[in-house]
Amino acid sequence: MTKNYLFDLDGTLLPLDEEQFIKKYFGLLAKKFAELKLDPEIMIKKLWLGTKAMIENDGKKTNEHVFWEKFHPDKSNQENLKLALESFYQNEFEQVKSSTFPTNISNEIIRILISKGKNIVLATNPIFPMVATKKRMEWALLDKNDFQHITTYENSYFAKPSLSYFEMILTKHNFLPEETIMIGNDALEDMVASGLGMKTFLVTDCLNNKNNIDIEQFEHGTLEELLEKVKKNLI
Repeated sequence: MTKNYLFDLDGTLLPLDEEQFIKKYFGLLAKKFAELKLDPEIMIKKLWLGTKAMIENDGKKTNEHVFWEKFHPDKSNQENLKLALESFYQNEFEQVKSSTFPTNISNEIIRILISKGKNIVLATNPIFPMVATKKRMEWALLDKNDFQHITTYENSYFAKPSLSYFEMILTKHNFLPEETIMIGNDALEDMVASGLGMKTFLVTDCLNNKNNIDIEQFEHGTLEELLEKVKKNLI
C-alpha cells in the first residue's frame, strides 16, 4: 500500500511551458542584474555554474552553500545580493507566471490524499530558494501547509537526478521505499527514484524526456488520469 507521496512541482503539479519559463525567468534576472550594476551575461553564466554545483553536490554542504561558492563567493557583498534576489523572487518573478497553466486538478489530488491520511512531500528539485518555491506553489494553487516537507536549496544536500536526493527524503521521514511513490514529469530526474525500489508515476501533460528514455517502462498518464487513480485508490 502506498503511504508516502512525493510530488515534483514544475511541469507536474504546476503545468508549464518550460522553454517560455526559462526565457522569461532569465530575461528578468538579466534585467535585475543590470539594475544592480552587475554584468548580466557574466552573472547568468555564474548562475549556471552554481546550478551545476548543486546538481553535482556530494552532500557535505547544503545546495545553498555550494551555489553561492560558485555564483558569488565574495562574502563582502554576498548578503546584499541575497536580499536583492529575495526581492526579485517576491516581485519581478511574478511575471514568469504567464508561462504556467495552473489547474485545480493538482489541488484536488492533494486534497484527496490529505483526506486519506497520506504523507505528502513536495519533492521539487532543490535548486531554488524557499521564496521562489513558495511563489511557484502559489501559482499551482497549493499551500506550503499541504506538505510535510518541501525540498529547497536551503535544506537539501543533493539534487535530482542523484539517488542520494531521494534517499535523503526517505531517511528524513523514515519512509520505506516500497511504500513510497515519486510522481513527476521528468523521465530521468523523477523516474530514477525507481532505482531505490520506489514506485513511480510519470505525468505526461508536460513530459520532459530529453534523454529519449522509453517511458513504457513506467506507469504514466495525464494529471487527470492520475486524479482518477487517486480517487479509486489505484496508486
